Amino acid sequence: MLWIWLGFLALVLLFLALDLGVFHRHAHVVRIREALTWSAVWIALGLTFSVFVYHGYEQQWLGLGTAVDAVDGTINDGRAATIKYLTGYVIEKSLSVDNIFVFVMIFGMLRVPPIYQHRVLFWGILGALAMRGVMIGAGAEIIARYHWVLYVFGVFLILTALRMLRMGNGDEARMQRRLVAFVRRLVPVTEKFHGQHFLVRAGSGASHEPPVPGAAVESDPAVERTRAGVFMLTPLAITLILVEISDLIFAVDSIPAIFAITADPFLVFTSNVFAILGLRALYFALAGLMDKFRYLKVSLAVVLAVVGTKMLVAPWLKKVVGPNFNLYLLALVLAILTAGVLASILRKPDDPADAPVTDSAP
Repeated sequence: MLWIWLGFLALVLLFLALDLGVFHRHAHVVRIREALTWSAVWIALGLTFSVFVYHGYEQQWLGLGTAVDAVDGTINDGRAATIKYLTGYVIEKSLSVDNIFVFVMIFGMLRVPPIYQHRVLFWGILGALAMRGVMIGAGAEIIARYHWVLYVFGVFLILTALRMLRMGNGDEARMQRRLVAFVRRLVPVTEKFHGQHFLVRAGSGASHEPPVPGAAVESDPAVERTRAGVFMLTPLAITLILVEISDLIFAVDSIPAIFAITADPFLVFTSNVFAILGLRALYFALAGLMDKFRYLKVSLAVVLAVVGTKMLVAPWLKKVVGPNFNLYLLALVLAILTAGVLASILRKPDDPADAPVTDSAP
């Protein structure tokens, strides 16, 4: 089993190295066509991996499919593992769309140039993978020992769904501004962006990289009045901190959702990884269209509520629906998301949902 984990982690590191070191080595503005292409690539990779899942669990490669799944008390064969992987992938992929709403607000609030947004998302998502790996490992161990925790997760997901419906963009923006002010009180922060740097040293001319190739270098008052040699965070670093914190918050919401499907650590982790790896491309593909999908957030909240309810009534549901209830859950999740997208597309231009979100000062 250890070799399966090492092989998968090596594959992920290879993908990340190719992404940042080859295809996105130089900072540039990611256009919609490029973003859509990469989104298709990541989705294809995620779906193709289900073929490996089927054969790996069917043939029990290196220990796959030999342990009892604590969620339903069964041993996953190829078919069951594939359905659980795909259901988890769709749920995590759909919930990751909510991250995009927050990323749009963070980049807008801090006025991050489009040329540097990919770099922030790359390191932010790399941190998210590490955090989720730790949380998934701990969660799987807890569920294996204390099955009643699943009911706690179910209630938590329903409450999270209600919170998503009640909280507006203005509430999230206020929280972000307060966090930025808190960080600025703790550490020195430059007033201007310094190229792709997250950290600069006051008095070091090498850090004054123009934000756009060919642009004039402007002096930074915050750097000039700081004692030479002192390291300072740049606004890009503040952006990364906000992205990491939002990733952590969303992980707390989404990981219990995947545990409603399976407690198999390999299925949980791999479905999470492939859902997150494509998040950067998905952001650039949808960032300019988020205002048009007004009802998508509602459908995401409904998905969380459905998954949370499933965790609470799973034993009864399995008796009524039969062993294929995970397949039906996958179909229901897809139907809810489709309904949210269609409702957004078909809404009337004068729909009250189109009214701009007001945001008063904190």
